[in-house]
Amino acid sequence: MTKQEIRILTLIKARISPTDVVYDIGAGTGSISIEAARIANEGKVFAIERNPEGISLIRENMRKFQVDNVEVVLGEAPGALAGLPGCDTAIIGGSGRNLDSILDIVHGRLKVGGRVIINCITIQTIASCLEYLRSHSTEFDYEAIQVQVNRLKSVGPYDMADAVNPIYIVTAIKKA
Repeated sequence: MTKQEIRILTLIKARISPTDVVYDIGAGTGSISIEAARIANEGKVFAIERNPEGISLIRENMRKFQVDNVEVVLGEAPGALAGLPGCDTAIIGGSGRNLDSILDIVHGRLKVGGRVIINCITIQTIASCLEYLRSHSTEFDYEAIQVQVNRLKSVGPYDMADAVNPIYIVTAIKKA
C-alpha cells in the first residue's frame, strides 16, 4: 500500500478535479484509486492492477470507503489500457518494466494540460522515466522530487527516526 505521506503528495501533484477521468496504473490495494475517486466524485477512476489479490483488495476498499466511481481493470499495462476513454490524469505506481509503452499510450489518451504522476521506487525506474520525458520534451513539461519520510518510533525511553524507503515523484504535464 502506498504510504499516506506519498499518497498526499501524489494527489496534490495530480490536481484532480471533480469531473476528471483518472487512470491509476499499478493500483495495488487501491489506496490512491479510492482517494482519487473521492476527489473526482463526478468523474471516473480506472484502477488497473495485474494481481488478482490486489483486485480483491481494491473492491474491498471500495465497499469500505463507499466509493462507486472506480472501475477495476484486471490486467497488465499497457495491454489493460485498451478500450479506456481519454483521461485528465494518469497515476503510475507500477509499470512492470513497461514504462515507455505505458507512457506512449497514456500520452495518446491524455488531454492537453493533463498530468501524469509517476511514483518511482527504484533507480532504474526513475532513470527510465527521466530518459523518456527528456526524449519527449516537446510534448511534456516535467519536474521530479525525491521524498524521504521518517516516522518516530519508541525505543525504550527515546524516540528514534525509522526511515521509510525514499521515492521519486515525477509530475509531467502534457503540452501537445
